[in-house]
Amino acid sequence: MIKHFIDLEWKQYFRSSYWQKSLGLNILLVFFALYFIVIFLGLGFGLLPILKKLYPEQDPFVVANSFMFFWIIADLLMRFFLQKLPVMSVKPLLILPIKRSKVVNYVLGKSALSFFNFLPLFAIIPFSIMLMSDGHATSTIVTWMFTMIVLVLSINFFNFIVEALSAKTDLSFLPLIAIIGTLYALDYFNILPVKTAVGEALIAIANNPIFILIPIGFLGLCYWYNFRLLNQKLFLDSSLKSKVQEVKVADLSWTKRFGNIAPFMQLDLKLIWRNKRTKSSVFIMVIGLVYGLFFYPQPMYRDMVWLFPFIGIFVTGIFLINFGQFIPAWDSGYYKMLMSQNIKYEQYLRSKFILMILSVGIMFVLSIPYVYFGWKILIAHFAAAIYNIGVNSHVMLFGGSFNRKKIDLNQRAAFNYQGTGAVQWIIGLPLMLLPMGIFALVNWLIGFEAGITILILMGVVGIVLHKKLMKMITQRYLDSKYKMIDAFSQDN
Repeated sequence: MIKHFIDLEWKQYFRSSYWQKSLGLNILLVFFALYFIVIFLGLGFGLLPILKKLYPEQDPFVVANSFMFFWIIADLLMRFFLQKLPVMSVKPLLILPIKRSKVVNYVLGKSALSFFNFLPLFAIIPFSIMLMSDGHATSTIVTWMFTMIVLVLSINFFNFIVEALSAKTDLSFLPLIAIIGTLYALDYFNILPVKTAVGEALIAIANNPIFILIPIGFLGLCYWYNFRLLNQKLFLDSSLKSKVQEVKVADLSWTKRFGNIAPFMQLDLKLIWRNKRTKSSVFIMVIGLVYGLFFYPQPMYRDMVWLFPFIGIFVTGIFLINFGQFIPAWDSGYYKMLMSQNIKYEQYLRSKFILMILSVGIMFVLSIPYVYFGWKILIAHFAAAIYNIGVNSHVMLFGGSFNRKKIDLNQRAAFNYQGTGAVQWIIGLPLMLLPMGIFALVNWLIGFEAGITILILMGVVGIVLHKKLMKMITQRYLDSKYKMIDAFSQDN
């Protein structure tokens, strides 16, 4: 039966429209996979000499284990935001004489073959080989290596449990970040030595192989709990139960002052507030607002003025980035109907442009208290806001004309990468790196004031040329209109 499932998955993948229409994206993903494999291999073979150089008086094996707490945190966060449980299309199988347990075991077994589970091995295995060649006991290192493999699989299944338990909240990532942040704070302020405890536990298991039963037991518990959750939801009518909610009507009369684009703005605002996926674009503005607190209070960053515009663009443009990168895919569910109406496409795009620049203005005003850390930060944020309005807003709209992936608005709210294509990755280069690179170069050659002036001038030029840019962008959307209709009609 498992062989039959694998055969079905293989046919589904290569016969789907995704493979036919996203060959470029698949090639890009393969390139990124190879890139990370090389990075992890380099880390695996280079970690031992690096630790010897940085900690010459300590055992590198002990030092490496003392940092495993941070690796566990990073791995769990990465999986939570990027990895999804590979649930196959099982509804057609539910009417066949196939036990649910076999289907669930296959789904969970398939998750164990995820790239996220293989990637750490490219660092763990070479590092283990280097340790054994350096004179460490083979039995100890082999036990440690097997423990790390069990730990990787445990994080894999534990991540799915966290996702399932937090899926009912709009900001499902907040409980995880709160727990991890608390553990990190306890260790950072020396209240509870979490980092030391994790390192000593791994060393104890390596020296006493019998203790490996503890992580194996935890792995089995995580697998059993995932099996239980999936087995309870695996029914034909599991998604048919309707959720009754009280309708809340918001007063959007203030949008009428924007003239003929007011109806489109009202539709966008209702779309944002009534769907979990789009609602996160608003709530994540809070995270963007406090983003600077990770850098500005630190003395080591206060002299890195070339970093200020990058932070400013992120702080003032967090909504622009999160909402703008999926234009017009937010409307993919009814895009065909929308395009059949007698509307002007430029008005449709201009309503989204107005929403983005309004968010930039609001975020800049809210970020004014950052002047506490220095007047240069406030000026950098102002320049970044002008650059966002004049340049990045148009870049976002233009990049949206290449979107070809349908978005499911009912899926998990924050950090959901369903509907993400190559466009969202490539557009980050002109969006974030270009202004930072330009400012850093001018700041190095001339000075801070000159770099700020260049960013403001670029933004002002974009504002002056707004009408011409909008006509060009609108024509690009009109040229791609029927390609988008066809792409958004695809369910896969």
